[in-house]
Amino acid sequence: MGIEIINPKDVALTNKKRTVLMSTRKLHSWLIYYQPGRSDEMHCHNGDQTFHMIEGECTMSFPDGNKVVMTPGMSALITGGSFYQLDNTGDGPMVMMGTRSGHKDANQHILYSTRENKRAKKNAEHAAAMGGQVSAE
Repeated sequence: MGIEIINPKDVALTNKKRTVLMSTRKLHSWLIYYQPGRSDEMHCHNGDQTFHMIEGECTMSFPDGNKVVMTPGMSALITGGSFYQLDNTGDGPMVMMGTRSGHKDANQHILYSTRENKRAKKNAEHAAAMGGQVSAE
């Protein structure tokens, strides 16, 4: 189908976890659902991406110490290679939709602390567990 329509907030509140929404060879989108107090590590990705706040509050932090509080209706553009961290600093669930250029399997998740691609390490561990064979998931 050439057109797909969803309600991201309904999907997030039903699944209550990170969920891939759409994926093509040129673009993919996902939902982030964090409970209060949950955050991720400072990291970056190789592709340009946008975030759109749907519900709750997110404090986005940067390596230089700057922070921005995002609330519903706000959007952010993050160019590939720019490090950031997401933290649910609100009282309820944080729901945000992300969209990134490229296919989801081409995404790199590079940790600020080690400068290593976390996804490549995870894929290598999976391949080793499979006896060197990588599945086509």
